[in-house]
Amino acid sequence: MTQQPRAGRSSARTRRSFGGQGETRPVQSSPVTTRLADIAAQAGVSEATVSRVLNGKPGVAATTRQSVLAALDVLGYERPVRLRQRSEGLVGLITPELENPIFPALAQVIGQALTRQGYTPVLATQTPGGSTEDELTEMLVDRGVAGIIFVSGLHADTSADMQRYEQLRGQGVPFVLVDGFSPKVQAPFISPDDRAAMALAVTHLVSLGHTNIGLALGPKRFVPVQRKIEGFVRTMQDLLSLTSADIEERLVQHSLYTLEGGQAATAALIDRGCTAIVCASDMMALGAIRAARQRGLEVPKDISVVGFDDSPLIAFTDPPLTTVRKPVPAMGQAAVRTLLEEIGGTPAPHSEFVFMPELVVRGSTASAPGDRNRT
Repeated sequence: MTQQPRAGRSSARTRRSFGGQGETRPVQSSPVTTRLADIAAQAGVSEATVSRVLNGKPGVAATTRQSVLAALDVLGYERPVRLRQRSEGLVGLITPELENPIFPALAQVIGQALTRQGYTPVLATQTPGGSTEDELTEMLVDRGVAGIIFVSGLHADTSADMQRYEQLRGQGVPFVLVDGFSPKVQAPFISPDDRAAMALAVTHLVSLGHTNIGLALGPKRFVPVQRKIEGFVRTMQDLLSLTSADIEERLVQHSLYTLEGGQAATAALIDRGCTAIVCASDMMALGAIRAARQRGLEVPKDISVVGFDDSPLIAFTDPPLTTVRKPVPAMGQAAVRTLLEEIGGTPAPHSEFVFMPELVVRGSTASAPGDRNRT
């Protein structure tokens, strides 16, 4: 009778299941104890230690546990499902498109912070017509990530169903949400102070003599947009004694968070007599400068423009852009620190960590045209 080849000695090794209820039996017919002996010999540990690892028992050093898991791989056994999940130190990062340079900048900060802590970041990017946030989340969960960081995701959309995040929590996957807040989601949030950002921009422009100041920003259903409007309206009321209705009807223009969106919004605001434009992103601000030039206006001589983010290279535009700097390093590091606390079993309460932005004055803002004529 021909003897079956021992595990690991076949030149065309077949992947075999090992352990776990309902999983297929291994190809070879040798008893479980023989398989344990093979794994123990390969890993250089006792059979009892192999058993503890396979059954998810505590009391095994991390290096020893990894040796046993490596032995499973070498010998051609499938890891039990419970050991496949979150065993590789992967952390998912889901972002919107990467055309806006602020998202790669944030991803870099988060990726570096994760790497320093021994985790491997997995970047999953949404693209128009590509994978949705839910599809990317499912993909990351299937790959056994230890946790997920969502940046400017559906949690920022007040029209979205927040139940998806509770379902993710029910699967035992820790997560942190960046840029956006929902009282319906029991999770830690990381945000810039959007209201304070608008106060900084408007105060700067009013100090330069501007009174007709427009706000160009994205669709109203997003939480950061709503907060920026609140900060803009409140500061305009305080400094210029305008009514809320007048400000929102005449000086606030919604569009898309793109260069083209900023261009379209600014064109509408110029038609309403605005001499300064506050934009909700640097990309929109570049569109605002293009719109001004198409009208034959000079920035900042005829119209001032303020951006938001302080994206990489934005200081080198023509003119260099005055902007409100988003605290990207602090936000990215806080997101990682908070997620690792969640992973470690000491989750933060349902709360929002809010970070203060900073006004960076460059060459795209100047005194209002009327003020210059009087001096």
